[in-house]
Amino acid sequence: MSVNADSKFIKMTVTPIPRLVLSLGIPTTISMLITNIYNMADSYFVSRISLSAGGATSVVFGIMSILQAFGFMFGHGAGSKISRLLGEKRVKEANTYATTGFFYSLACGVIIAVSGLVFLEPLMRLLGSTDTILPYAKDYGFWILIAAPAMTSSCVLNNILRYEGMATLAMIGLTTGGILNIILDPVFIFVFNMGIGGAGLATALSQYISFFILLSMFVFKRTQSKLSLKYFAKSLKVIGEIIATGLPSFARQGLNSVSTMVLNSQAKMFGDAAIAGMGYVARASSLIFCVGLGIGQGFQPVAAFNYGAQKYSRVKKATVFTMIFGALFIGAIAIACFVLAPQIISLFRNEPEVIQIGSDALRIQCVFLAFLPVSVVATMLFQSIGKSLLALVISCLQNGLIFIPLCLILPRFIGILGLQISQPLSYLASILISIPMLICFFKKLPQDCEQ
Repeated sequence: MSVNADSKFIKMTVTPIPRLVLSLGIPTTISMLITNIYNMADSYFVSRISLSAGGATSVVFGIMSILQAFGFMFGHGAGSKISRLLGEKRVKEANTYATTGFFYSLACGVIIAVSGLVFLEPLMRLLGSTDTILPYAKDYGFWILIAAPAMTSSCVLNNILRYEGMATLAMIGLTTGGILNIILDPVFIFVFNMGIGGAGLATALSQYISFFILLSMFVFKRTQSKLSLKYFAKSLKVIGEIIATGLPSFARQGLNSVSTMVLNSQAKMFGDAAIAGMGYVARASSLIFCVGLGIGQGFQPVAAFNYGAQKYSRVKKATVFTMIFGALFIGAIAIACFVLAPQIISLFRNEPEVIQIGSDALRIQCVFLAFLPVSVVATMLFQSIGKSLLALVISCLQNGLIFIPLCLILPRFIGILGLQISQPLSYLASILISIPMLICFFKKLPQDCEQ
């Protein structure tokens, strides 16, 4: 273990920044692409059933955002602390944060599952379901709630692996489940005639398989940190640090969930076609966004580890490289999606109204997505090094505090266009606020500490 810890320390503090960030970011990006592709696969296959069924996946997406909010809060909170502790060569203390974050996330998943199943119909209506969408949303949401414990705890296992610099192992767990989901969707929906419930069952099975694959990495001691009840922290100090560090992630995903509810609620006035069309845009733009998020998550352990090791110049180099690479990569994808927007939306539904609403919204999103790595990397930098308040501010601005008021106000004056431009405008505001924060941070960075 000592040799392994020393070699990991050398890797994280000596490897050239571009190679290190990409070696950790590419597996994470692949994982996130597969995850988003199987979410899109759910939408694609379910949309073959009916327009209302397609709208149900947009409604239930709010539940998945809630689960991811808790999972990422504990995962990023524990992972960031673990990476900094490993950078300081305090391996034993990392076990406490790994174990505590894992069991708290598992408990949250169970609580959400039980509560959601008891109040299933009111929950679906709260998420924006119409009377025609409700039966489909209940069938699909039932299985998503069954998978809730696996979803929340898998986020923690995945992030611990990433923050330890083992993104490839994390990728194996996530992509295996994602590929299985894509295969099972048409089998359960069409071959076994299970309808939208089959898509939900496929998702639930794939989530539990991913969970057990990720857990096996810890059981077979592929990681530096360990999971054991003897390391579980009963004091509030440890869980308080995890929650404080992970709060920006919770805010990001939680506000995404609230934003989805608000968007669906506002889209009701324009009919099921608007709910479905804007939902498909959310899926497509999420696929683009996850590329930047994946590279950013490869950057996070580099920033946290080197900050803990007092290699501050490497933190700055990693930040600049990740922003430039992310902007170029996402920019290329955004251009392609801008040109092919109608074709992308028509993959889900071929109604002219859905295509018109969706393609216009997607093109507006694409104009701003290329600049998004600035705020994404800023959030991840501040979160990784323990400056949670700055990360929280940017996350909230980017994912809801600006979007929700715009979404509630603009459609009253400019109709469906108000829905279509609300998210891009919130992106722009978060970018403009992130830039001076980053400049100020870099000016205050101390010199490297020679070890």
